[in-house]
Amino acid sequence: MKNLKYLVLGVLFGVILTKSEVVSWWRIQEMFRFQSFHMYGVIGSAILVGMVSIQLIKRNRLKTINGEEISLTDKKYTHGTWIGGLIFGLGWALTGACPGPIFAQLGSGVAGATVLLLAALAGTWTYSALRDKLPH
Repeated sequence: MKNLKYLVLGVLFGVILTKSEVVSWWRIQEMFRFQSFHMYGVIGSAILVGMVSIQLIKRNRLKTINGEEISLTDKKYTHGTWIGGLIFGLGWALTGACPGPIFAQLGSGVAGATVLLLAALAGTWTYSALRDKLPH
């Protein structure tokens, strides 16, 4: 019962992703072919909301629900950042899904998303097995 609110929020988020068509393979392909502004508008809006939210957190020294101060630390840039981004983008373009929307696709009945979920889990496992050997 304690985690019911997270289930409800997850389902609501999945419905929003589905209704806004950001989990649509066709919309994602349009984006990568530069045929539509739809996905760029959604992603741009998310970046803007994130930037404003981070500034509000920093300037107002907001705290978590438990009263702990939110700490946002700078991250060091490495070559692994662009290499990982390139791999992620290629996977996104080829499959038409990134990790979060896979669950929304499954929930909306896209059977092929099962293969994507298994591939994402295999990639995560592979990364964890090779992590010590990769540049960070």
